[in-house]
Amino acid sequence: MDVYEAVTSRRAVRGFTDQRVPREVLERVLSGAAWAPSGSNLQPWHAYVLTGVPLAELKKHAGERIAAGDPWDEPEYEQYPPALKPPYHERRSAFGHERYSALGIAREDWEARQRATSANWDCFGAPAALFCYIDRDLGPAQWADVGMYLQTVMLLLRTEGLHSCTQMAWAKYRKTVAEILSPPDELILFCGMSIGYEDATVGYTRTGRAPLDETITFVED
Repeated sequence: MDVYEAVTSRRAVRGFTDQRVPREVLERVLSGAAWAPSGSNLQPWHAYVLTGVPLAELKKHAGERIAAGDPWDEPEYEQYPPALKPPYHERRSAFGHERYSALGIAREDWEARQRATSANWDCFGAPAALFCYIDRDLGPAQWADVGMYLQTVMLLLRTEGLHSCTQMAWAKYRKTVAEILSPPDELILFCGMSIGYEDATVGYTRTGRAPLDETITFVED
């Protein structure tokens, strides 16, 4: 698989089989991703990988919180601005419409939408998950470095025939994650990432991208 194919075939998969992901494959991917760029080589990512019993325990605890109707943990960073201006608001709305339409969920069916959302905290059935933290003393440039690291991980997963889904949703249950991982206090949970082999029986709609002239400006002779 070449780089172009890895990029264009990568997507947020929300349905995985329970096929085990070999430890040696995960180590190969993460060893390669360590070469992702970072300013002054700070390498600001701190990742934990869960499989087997620890991941099952995390899913169980998260599921218990969902069943009990526990409120989300207070945010440690802002996922989206309070008011998204155009064109970002329209893109986010279109994504939501496409996602729930693919699941056959009507816009007004709030209960069904909540059930679909709760699948985040089961990692969509994935047998492996990565949780990415960053030191709370670092700044926006280092958060960008973490994004480049995560993208590198996802592309290398594709070369191994694996899929993934990054999930900021896990930050909403960050205390539950911390009960399993016991991260140092100076770290903030940025996101989780479900990892595994795609369940091809789960339907989806591929989210499109804006035309090139909406996001790119060429300055030429």
